[in-house]
Amino acid sequence: MSSPTRPSQMLRMTRTMRSLADTGVKRVLVIDDEEAIRVALAKFLRSRGYEVQTAESSEVALDILAIERFHVLLCDVRMPGISGLDLVPRALALDPDVAILMLTAVNDAPTATEALLLGAVDYLMKPIELADLEQVIQRALHKRELGIEQRKVDTMIREEVAQRTRELEKERAALRQLSVAVIDSLIAVQEAKDAYMRGHGHRVADMGASMAEYLGLNAEVVEAVRVAGRLHDVGKIGIREGVLHKPGALTPEEFEHVKEHVRIGLEVLRPLEFLGVALEFVADHHEHWDGGGYPRGIKGEDIAIGGRILCAADAFDSLTTRRPYREPIAAADAIEYLAAHVNSLMDPRVYEALRAVVVRRKSLVFIDDMIV
Repeated sequence: MSSPTRPSQMLRMTRTMRSLADTGVKRVLVIDDEEAIRVALAKFLRSRGYEVQTAESSEVALDILAIERFHVLLCDVRMPGISGLDLVPRALALDPDVAILMLTAVNDAPTATEALLLGAVDYLMKPIELADLEQVIQRALHKRELGIEQRKVDTMIREEVAQRTRELEKERAALRQLSVAVIDSLIAVQEAKDAYMRGHGHRVADMGASMAEYLGLNAEVVEAVRVAGRLHDVGKIGIREGVLHKPGALTPEEFEHVKEHVRIGLEVLRPLEFLGVALEFVADHHEHWDGGGYPRGIKGEDIAIGGRILCAADAFDSLTTRRPYREPIAAADAIEYLAAHVNSLMDPRVYEALRAVVVRRKSLVFIDDMIV
């Protein structure tokens, strides 16, 4: 079991960390349960200029590694208690940069393979030729330096990529805001010329987002519904004002002209690819559950969920606001009227969401009136 770190040990660790960073002296920890081997290896390595410390077991080695750093661990494979193989991942967890060399008295290829897979950089057979030992340690030190440099490069690359990603996302966000603001301005100009449509986009967006939340859609889809609701009628900038403001019924030719606003709107919005599914929602906001809508005449689940939501929200807002050809009706009457169009105009689940949101809003207004 590791002993608590004492102040003197902390000071020693600080000195050790500094020595690894600031001097050319290489530190080696020799771990072997046989004292004669520990002493012989330590004596040889010190004669070659290494700073050497020894440990008679893996447990002692882990205590040392908890407070000190080494360039190389020279570790026996078979020891009482924690084996050398078990020590490898624990040592690397304490110091990922340390180079671990394994010592084994048995020419056991599976054991050697396992040691390398666990993170050791090389292994030696006992008895050890001291000249070979020094060469292997030099190779291990070289691998260690390469590994440290590679990790530094990897870290720098990750940080650079992360920084650039953040910058690009800020740029994209600014572009999104600017682009939507420009489209919003177009819609504002359009609505300013038509008292009947003023605020329509905002109301549909708000109602659609509330319905999407009621349906349990994720935050990204809710926001896409909100954006699509705000932009869904941008194509009406290409529709003749005489047709938009006509107080009576439209002729077949005029109705076909009005239907063009979906295509025109998509052409206006197409460069804004970052809008993603919001563009699909705009494309489908006049499709009907039974296939009787436009422009594609698709039906049921083939219609994007955002398109189904906006179809219902748009119909509700059209019924409850003044238009050139009729007076508005009350919200409750609009909900009752639309109930007859479930399974034709609207998805039944979407209608239920619309009804629930309208009822909730009416309840909130009633509560506010009571407070006042």
